[in-house]
Amino acid sequence: MPTTTEKLTANFLRLRNKKPGKYGDGNNLWLVVGPTGRERWEFRFTIGGKSREMSLGAFDREGIVGRTADEARREADRLRYKVRQGINPLAERETRAPVRATTFAEVAEQCIASLKAGWSNDKSEKQWRSTLKGYANPKIGNVDVGNIVTGDIFAILEPIWTEKAETAKRVRERIEKVLDFATALNLRSGENPARWRGNLDHLFPKTAKVQKAKHHPALPYDDMSTFMASLREKQGVAPRALEFCILTAARTGEALGAAWSEIDLEKGLWTIPAERMKARRDHRVPLSPAAVALLKALPRDTEGDCVFISPQAGRKGKPLSNMSMLKTLKLMKRDDLTVHGFRSTFRDWAAETTSYPDAVVEMALAHAVSNAVEAAYRRGDLFEKRTRLMAEWASYCASDSRAGVKVVPIRAAGEV
Repeated sequence: MPTTTEKLTANFLRLRNKKPGKYGDGNNLWLVVGPTGRERWEFRFTIGGKSREMSLGAFDREGIVGRTADEARREADRLRYKVRQGINPLAERETRAPVRATTFAEVAEQCIASLKAGWSNDKSEKQWRSTLKGYANPKIGNVDVGNIVTGDIFAILEPIWTEKAETAKRVRERIEKVLDFATALNLRSGENPARWRGNLDHLFPKTAKVQKAKHHPALPYDDMSTFMASLREKQGVAPRALEFCILTAARTGEALGAAWSEIDLEKGLWTIPAERMKARRDHRVPLSPAAVALLKALPRDTEGDCVFISPQAGRKGKPLSNMSMLKTLKLMKRDDLTVHGFRSTFRDWAAETTSYPDAVVEMALAHAVSNAVEAAYRRGDLFEKRTRLMAEWASYCASDSRAGVKVVPIRAAGEV
């Protein structure tokens, strides 16, 4: 097992497939990588002539269920000060009388509260609560988190693993996250019984083998110009929101939540703030001439900053609802499509008809980069290349028989 004693670099810490071993960060702080890849911080010190090791919890890049490198270093500095005063921090921790929740259901609530700040909408919280309440809590809700074992997890997952494979997968992942959270709070120790690799993978087949993935229905890109011609004939705010969503390859929530303060029409730039992005990072979207023309034709909200204003009574100054674009599809008699599916249409078009690298297309979709090395070294956002890509996409979406871009005016009278 490799052992290092030099200060850990940011690039090294970002790597997700480190070799098992012990990596020193200096000043008594170590990063320990277990045989399963689980990473945790450890503070080592000598007091009374004896060497001691003290766990500082899991390593988490975002600091949601563990400590970031900066947080671990600050904690190590605090503990070193105690040791210099002759205080054994490990003994101090063991004698402390914490008043903390210990059942799985109670810790799950704490975990959800901690994760909530990192979610872009309320949907994630509702899904977490629903799956844990429906599947985990009946079995282990009242069990102390320190006493939960693999057999408990098996009892939860076994009835649904083949019948509801995707649900089972999410239940397992969420239980694992809660138990990691408990470990970071020193409410349990040892390996996580909900861990997949080297644990539950011996008990269950992969979900991909028992249930085929369900993809969002997507329009073949060959039909895109015909669809867009029909969409542009529809009047109202919702059709324009859907058109904008397609032209920018944005997610539903990103498009409906667009604010004028995020948009620079002169530069053709839409900057979505991190709190509205799935990846929790600012995302710059190049606006094609077609997208800019669409925005310029929209009515402006004199009382707010919303781009796509709801025409419904009682929602003055508020954006369209999440169902508005789907309702537009139904009015077009396209129940076979979903709004999210147009992102797949864009992805297929880019892969099949253009020579843009995958990195450019993936960044246009605001997808997280899975390759750790690529993520560490690709600093820019490939904006210039994405500008050309989105302009070509807008041109492709326009009917060949039509010159320029036709912008349909918005009617004020309660249109969808």
